[in-house]
Amino acid sequence: MLRVAFASTDRSTINQHFGAAEGFVIYALDAERAQLQEVIEFPPETMDGNENKLPAKIQSLSGCHAVYCLAAGASAVRQLLAAGVQPIRLDDEEAIDPILGQLRSALGDGGIPWV
Repeated sequence: MLRVAFASTDRSTINQHFGAAEGFVIYALDAERAQLQEVIEFPPETMDGNENKLPAKIQSLSGCHAVYCLAAGASAVRQLLAAGVQPIRLDDEEAIDPILGQLRSALGDGGIPWV
């Protein structure tokens, strides 16, 4: 099973910067199905460059293979990669369900390059 997190305020759209994320929605998926595993919430944060908030967020993604977000600073990217979590940065907000479908299809077709 692949575990993937999405930075989201509404549990249906990827709409948060990693460092200021108010929540992560975590799914476990394989080629057949995607199942919601966990919703993690944080107090609202500003994008102020304060890196003290990163360890708790990275720790909350333990066991995840990737995290989708709108942006992530260089330090966050380094720390995520060191923790074994691939950051996937999107240019615009996107719905989570279609991305889950794309990931399931890719798993069924032989894999995902970043796994």
